[in-house]
Amino acid sequence: MAGAVPDSSSEDSGIISSINITPFVDVVLVLLVIFMVTAPMLVKDILEIKLPKTLSGDGKMLQTLGVAVNKDGNILLNGQITDEDGLREAAKEALGKDPNSQAIISADVEAAYGKVVRVIDILKTNGVERFAVQIEKEEKK
Repeated sequence: MAGAVPDSSSEDSGIISSINITPFVDVVLVLLVIFMVTAPMLVKDILEIKLPKTLSGDGKMLQTLGVAVNKDGNILLNGQITDEDGLREAAKEALGKDPNSQAIISADVEAAYGKVVRVIDILKTNGVERFAVQIEKEEKK
């Protein structure tokens, strides 16, 4: 009988000693998604970069090269401190992989304007024509 409850006296009615792994996998995948969503926000806070705020920002970005300039004038490439030569090499390497490479530039509000322009110039002279400046959307008052 297909829906019958097994008899307690039968040989098949033993203790179930296996672990159901499906709920565990579900929880791990949810934690992975949460980590992937929050990681970019945590990196910005760790690097102590205060982004300028605008009312017109849309918040959309496609990241290929993540370039940041902190208030001390240090250049960070994907979270690692680098120099101008390292930035040049990374730009050339990114263009070798994808000719439509884009750079996202984050600069602290206290960063020197000339340093940010220098970073943009390095990217453009090495072939990266598509770049965006990351901002935070300012709350309306």
